[in-house]
Amino acid sequence: MRDSAVLHIKGRVLVGPDDGGLSEDIRDELWVVDGRITYERPVAARDIRTIEGWVLPGLVDAHCHVGLDTHGAVDDSTSEKQALTERDAGALLLRDAGSPADTRWIDDREDLPRIIRAGRHIARTKRYIRNYAHEIEPEELVAYVAQEARRGDGWVKLVGDWIDREVGDLAACWPHAQVEAAIAEAHRLGARVTAHCFAEETLAPLVEAGIDCVEHATGLTEETIPLFAERGVAIVPTLVNIATFPELAKGGEKKFPRWADHMRRLHERRYDTVRAAYDAGVPIYTGTDAGGSLPHGLVGLEVAELVKAGIPATAALSAATWGARAWLGRPGLTEGAPADLVVYESDPRADVRVLTAPRRVVLRGRVVG
Repeated sequence: MRDSAVLHIKGRVLVGPDDGGLSEDIRDELWVVDGRITYERPVAARDIRTIEGWVLPGLVDAHCHVGLDTHGAVDDSTSEKQALTERDAGALLLRDAGSPADTRWIDDREDLPRIIRAGRHIARTKRYIRNYAHEIEPEELVAYVAQEARRGDGWVKLVGDWIDREVGDLAACWPHAQVEAAIAEAHRLGARVTAHCFAEETLAPLVEAGIDCVEHATGLTEETIPLFAERGVAIVPTLVNIATFPELAKGGEKKFPRWADHMRRLHERRYDTVRAAYDAGVPIYTGTDAGGSLPHGLVGLEVAELVKAGIPATAALSAATWGARAWLGRPGLTEGAPADLVVYESDPRADVRVLTAPRRVVLRGRVVG
């Protein structure tokens, strides 16, 4: 499409809901002029391209890792392929939840998704995947959080728990005083803090310390879910990643049987955990954990997993579109917003599995897929 062309998107434009699913704003058409959305027909437009279908804002993968694979940082060519895979799946806004690679060059590419970075993971020494994180001790936590808050795009990522080989099971990584001071420092610098957490006992201390979000959150219980809801702490369940727990447990059960049993139990109740959090009013957003052991482009499957857990389809869609964009401070299909949108053959509210097969992808007003 030439820069001068105008896009006419017609069919059913799902502008909302943006309030958790209580109301809907559906339009019959929108226009894309100079890369931006308008609901007013442009005057004297000559070069018009029409696209028909069901329209959503560009999807959000709120937990992925561009620039990372199972061994650590990757080169720019691999990072590019990862970003393109997300784009072609309709994920046009990514929250990079920790990467050792410098991917800021992607910001200069008009054909690649927007990325909101959390800097590099911050983990306890020898308590996380090798080559992924800054591995430090508690007395260094505040300084490293400040460093990553300055490097990131408004987020910092902690590793809240991981296997403790002496215990033989998951265990918290940080003393309460240090993590509370670190979160306060991030907030002072204008950044929000999220944490990788699998275990039950890790959660309440992090929420009480002021955490803004928890990744995975498999350890939520009837005791901690109300605390999350009361404080408005979001979760990104990454159910497509939690599906790998049985295989992980199988690989480690000989050496760490207690940990393996724990991982299996967390997996078995994963859907009940997510549904209970939703029912209690905990904010939930979609993330895939792509870029470590998982491939990119799985956000449609993650939405389907939320529905399988019992979350209503419209709420699951909001977790990947309207609600997620508002949470991250990015616009949806609003007047004057950048034209980042995805067009589908059929109504995604009727069957969210349609998200895995976009008809058209429009990024910054250009048809890219």
